[in-house]
Amino acid sequence: MKQKTIKQEFHLEGKGLHSGKQVSVSCMPAPAGHGIKFYRTDLADTPCIEATPDNVGSTNRGTAIRIADTGIEVKTIEHLMSALAGTGIYNAKIYADGEEVPILTGNAEPFVKAIMQAGTEELEADQPVFRPEENIYVKDPSSDSAFLIEPAEHFSLHVNVDFHSKVLGAQQADFSDMTTYAEQIAPCRTFCFLHEILPLIKLGLIKGGDVENAIVYVENDISEQDKKEVCAFFGKEEIKINTHGILNTRLYFENEVARHKLLDIMGDFALIGMPVQAKITADYPGHNINTRVASHIYRQYLQSRCTR
Repeated sequence: MKQKTIKQEFHLEGKGLHSGKQVSVSCMPAPAGHGIKFYRTDLADTPCIEATPDNVGSTNRGTAIRIADTGIEVKTIEHLMSALAGTGIYNAKIYADGEEVPILTGNAEPFVKAIMQAGTEELEADQPVFRPEENIYVKDPSSDSAFLIEPAEHFSLHVNVDFHSKVLGAQQADFSDMTTYAEQIAPCRTFCFLHEILPLIKLGLIKGGDVENAIVYVENDISEQDKKEVCAFFGKEEIKINTHGILNTRLYFENEVARHKLLDIMGDFALIGMPVQAKITADYPGHNINTRVASHIYRQYLQSRCTR
């Protein structure tokens, strides 16, 4: 398998999830061995942040990478990173004119469509692949989140989630065929509970959030005053809750939440800089443990190179 990059530049713009500001990213081809690097074009000297586990900053409601000594960062990179990994690209230059990647439709689909339109180019160098020699198990001591990575001849990813909610219970998702990523994984949107984001709405945060780019689950009855605030925030005359307890939208897949978790894992694992050939089982994943596991794998790969 050879390394790949995009064939032509593409450009996407939209609101940042947290700031609500118009932001844009331009993705350009890169040579073999370049990796994925973000460049902040809105800052002096266009500082570069390499997309690696070592540069992960915040994992609160998204994955951010930063330059440790300056604090310069790019937030919510996971959907773009997932789209790149889902199309086999581990070399790209990404120019961002703000501190966030636009949220767009809350999934990887716009990025995948842009990549497919731009085309991909095979490079001469071989693509490194991480193949574990033994089982890797990582458990979050403060939660039920855990990853088991087992040696295997082919890649597979199984995700288990359970929010113990009357509107969002247990779900599972499986993925092993990269040729189906664009249709089966990329469209799956991010999600949240209304009771979790209502305080953020009241504080004027998550300004780029919308019922069009997120699945909003409503578990508890809300007051008329809260309804008015939610309507004003989303720019809707009224809000409706469907039979699944979801605000103003419908599911693309019955297990869309688990599939989105899978999408996020692929984006966070793209920080490793190469595909992982293994059988991966993820229980109750999130950006924190995703990036911790990615860091663990990255360290193992670097160590294996040093001992060859």
